[in-house]
Amino acid sequence: MAFWKKLLGSNDDQRVDYYDEGVSLLEDGKVHEALTSFRLALKAVPGDAVALQQIAICYTKIGMVVEAAKTYRHVLQKDPGAAGAHYGLAFILLRSESPSDAIPHLESFLADAPPDEDAGAHVEHARWTLAQLRDGHVIDSHGVSTPDPATSPHKEDRDVG
Repeated sequence: MAFWKKLLGSNDDQRVDYYDEGVSLLEDGKVHEALTSFRLALKAVPGDAVALQQIAICYTKIGMVVEAAKTYRHVLQKDPGAAGAHYGLAFILLRSESPSDAIPHLESFLADAPPDEDAGAHVEHARWTLAQLRDGHVIDSHGVSTPDPATSPHKEDRDVG
C-alpha cells in the first residue's frame, strides 16, 4: 500500500475515512464497494487526484476501461505530472488500437516514479514495456511481447497466407 500512496501522491492530512475504507475494500477484492467509498471520498474532497486515480483503478478492475482512461486523463489535466495516472493510462493504451500512444505516458511515469523499493517492480515493468514498444513489439493482454508483423523486416515474422 505504501507504493500506491507514494505513486498517487497521497496526502493523508486531507483524507477522510471513506478513502481508507476504499483502500481496505480494494485490498480485499471488493472492487464495487471500494468504488463507492472512493466516490464518497471524492465527494468530501472534490477534485482529489488521489481518489480519482483509485476510482480509475476500480474501473479498470471491473472492465470499465473507457471510464478508467477518461478518469486518468482528467487527473492528468489537473496534474500533468501525476505518475500514477500516467502508469495506469499507459497500460490501458497498450491494449488499444494504438499501443504506441502508451510511450509518452510510460516515459512520464519513469521520469517521476517513486524511488522506493515498493515501486521497483512497477518501474521495471514500465521500463521493459517501453523498451519493447520502442523495438517495434506488440504486447498482448497477457504481457507477452512479439514482433509487430506490420513493421517487421523479417519475412518469418510476417503472417504469410
